[in-house]
Amino acid sequence: MKKILIFTFCIIAFSANTMEKETTFNKELFDKAQSDGKVVIISSWIKYCSSCAGQMKILKEAKNDGKLNDIKFDNIEYFSFDVTNKNIADLFNVQYQTTLLIFKNNEEVYRSLGETTKNLIYEAIKSSI
Repeated sequence: MKKILIFTFCIIAFSANTMEKETTFNKELFDKAQSDGKVVIISSWIKYCSSCAGQMKILKEAKNDGKLNDIKFDNIEYFSFDVTNKNIADLFNVQYQTTLLIFKNNEEVYRSLGETTKNLIYEAIKSSI
């Protein structure tokens, strides 16, 4: 009985996180953002990953608030993608979920794996601007 309850809890927890996830990456929009001189943030996820949902929530909140602490988000573009999409994963050499990439001036300037701490994510973005 205990195992059934734990299993049920895990299914509910994982399914709650999957509702927040959506592939927003688009190569044409990525290229345009770079040509417009924007800082581009990309995160990878997979449907059962709760830490991915946490990372995406931090990034979406920053974008929706329009600022991250003292930096305006209007010159930053954010995309996310399902790491099982091999075309996108191969484009950025991403093998794992919760990979966070930051591009500036058409170059990758930051890469992390598994980072879900709000302050550290904000510092990475600040240091890339």
